[in-house]
Amino acid sequence: MPVHIRTRGALLATCFAMTHHPGAAPPVDYPASDTVEQRDVFEVTIEDPYRWLEQDVRESEKVADWVARQNAVTNEYLARLPGREAIEGRVTELWNYERYSLPVKRGGRYFFLRNDGLQNQAALYVQDLLEAVPRLLIDPNTWSEDGTRALADFEPSPDGRHVAYAVQESGSDWRRLEVLEVAGGKVIGAPVHWAKFTSIAWAGDGSGFYYARYPEPEEGAAYQNLNFDHAVYFHRLGDEQARDRLVYSRPDSPEHGFSVEVTEDGKYLVITVWKGTDERYEIVIDDLTDETPPRVLIGGFTNEYALAGNVDNTFYFRTNRDAPRSRIVAIDLAEPDPARWREIVPQLDATLVDASVVGMKLVANYLEHASTAVRMYTLEGRSAGRVKLPGLGTATGFEGRADDQETFFSFASYNVPTTLYRLDVATGERSVFKQPEVAFDPDDYVVEQVFYSSRDGTRVPMFISHRRGLERDGATPTLLYGYGGFNVAVTPSYSVQMLAWMEMGGIFVVANLRGGGEYGKAWHDAGRLANKQNVFDDFIAAAAYLIEQRYTSPAHLGIHGGSNGGLLVGAVTNQRPDLFAAALPAVGVMDMLRFNQFTAGRFWVDDYGDPGNPRDFRSLLAYSPYHNIRPGTQYPAVLVTTADTDDRVVPGHSFKYTAKLQEAQAGDAPVLIRVETRAGHGAGIPTSKRIEEVADRWAFLAYHTGLQLPAEYGGSGAVGLRVEAGGR
Repeated sequence: MPVHIRTRGALLATCFAMTHHPGAAPPVDYPASDTVEQRDVFEVTIEDPYRWLEQDVRESEKVADWVARQNAVTNEYLARLPGREAIEGRVTELWNYERYSLPVKRGGRYFFLRNDGLQNQAALYVQDLLEAVPRLLIDPNTWSEDGTRALADFEPSPDGRHVAYAVQESGSDWRRLEVLEVAGGKVIGAPVHWAKFTSIAWAGDGSGFYYARYPEPEEGAAYQNLNFDHAVYFHRLGDEQARDRLVYSRPDSPEHGFSVEVTEDGKYLVITVWKGTDERYEIVIDDLTDETPPRVLIGGFTNEYALAGNVDNTFYFRTNRDAPRSRIVAIDLAEPDPARWREIVPQLDATLVDASVVGMKLVANYLEHASTAVRMYTLEGRSAGRVKLPGLGTATGFEGRADDQETFFSFASYNVPTTLYRLDVATGERSVFKQPEVAFDPDDYVVEQVFYSSRDGTRVPMFISHRRGLERDGATPTLLYGYGGFNVAVTPSYSVQMLAWMEMGGIFVVANLRGGGEYGKAWHDAGRLANKQNVFDDFIAAAAYLIEQRYTSPAHLGIHGGSNGGLLVGAVTNQRPDLFAAALPAVGVMDMLRFNQFTAGRFWVDDYGDPGNPRDFRSLLAYSPYHNIRPGTQYPAVLVTTADTDDRVVPGHSFKYTAKLQEAQAGDAPVLIRVETRAGHGAGIPTSKRIEEVADRWAFLAYHTGLQLPAEYGGSGAVGLRVEAGGR
């Protein structure tokens, strides 16, 4: 699920015969799941027989035992699937390539993350010139034997002498902040604890940094309880955390949260105030050159505002105020009334998703039908040309300072590994900075974009990727992916796991559902609150299109989504169990009547609604995956995935959903849950764990969609050979 912060995260056999007909699923003897008498009164009385599975697995021996027994059954099943070992071996080969993050330039030094291929975590490097030999600064692979401690974020000081960085434990959202001296490579001062949903912003003189944190939670409450009373602090280098200065808080509004930026001139602290997941903010300015308290520059929580940069007292913001697809405005701090704002770049037909001031120009990043287009403008709004991109895909980055003449960006697509480019802002010329060497030929794969009609006639874009020369015979195993929420645009990206699925002979499809940000605010609004069913209709219509156009058929179609996308998969599996052969809901929000009772769940009422509100309750109950499981239904094969230390979407969602679905399943297809240990919502998961999970998912998906594995994956090599899908 999204949070409103800007961070620089870490980068990111033999086929054996089964003892039964290849189209039948191996029998599964599920562990017993106890039930309890639990009834909640809303407008109606709701039974919740698996409420006990909401308890923290670290605090409840009974829940831990249930997880262990479920994992034992799942692991035994997955180990027996054809090609499971070979899939893991090939995915490991594909994963083993050098990867870099975009460089961050401070004080003449360049800082970036690098993973040599199979390292569990990316390490932080520094080099004084682009041509210089990089030097290792921080290697999180030495922090734990199992690779579950990650470098979650880093921010160099303006002079490049220090780096503040965030340590993530076992995938948790909590962060520990530390500071490294770049020259000597030593950690200085004491750590900062209980930071969460925060950016890091250095003071202009490098004396310390601003950050946001919650109060220390009570014992045993860190990973389940709701979070309140976020506050902004200043940490001076060398000080103990107890001496950190409180800069800004809203004690009268404990549900508010904050992210922080310091302008590059060091004069202003910009605090973005949020109170949910919807892009409706207030902007607070703290003039660091005097003793006046922070003041509200933009109030009301009515629109989105994102700072692009400033020149003296003129601030450039990207906003959707009076522009559903966003525009760029200039605000003079001396005359901040909206009537005095100057429109620099008006709204276009494309959706503006990012903007930055670099080299005294505005670099504007747009989405055109879910693919990136980049335009440059002068600070007065005159066109300064387009940035030529390598093709249909996603470009991100373009950060820098007003006096920089260079910026960096990444480009990727479903068949193009992430490549880094240097952009000369003055000339618009680009050059390759880092290009990976990979164990496949991108030209062997094609990416096409199609448009289909949803149930109400809405035109929805969709990307379809596969091996070149595909025969559309209606029998190709296909994986359909979606998200559809929180204004998140799902744009073309490179993923080893998706490349492996295509190499195995499958089709990979991404539907750009309503609820996302592909077409701005209206597209988002059309898929949230009372309109949430539109998201599920869009996904079901995508499946119907793939079947009608003979890409695949229900017996060969699998679906996948994570977090809000896990909710999507759970909901459509309930609504159309006949349409899919396999479902892979990951870390999903499955109980829509209690999601707001745990950790960050209270923020999501912006997209879902409040279960305590009668109107919202009716909408939520209508699609809640946990509550709409129907006993006696033949469901597709389902592999639920979650993690025991996920404190974003607590694993109790997946536990309850799995227990109820196992009880209700009337068909032969298995309903399994895979619970990762010492892992969270997704960020910071070690490479070794990611590879194991991919192998498990793809072996399960291949078997239940009837994919015949090619030779490099332990199969016969006859990619075109089809078998009937298991469990249907």
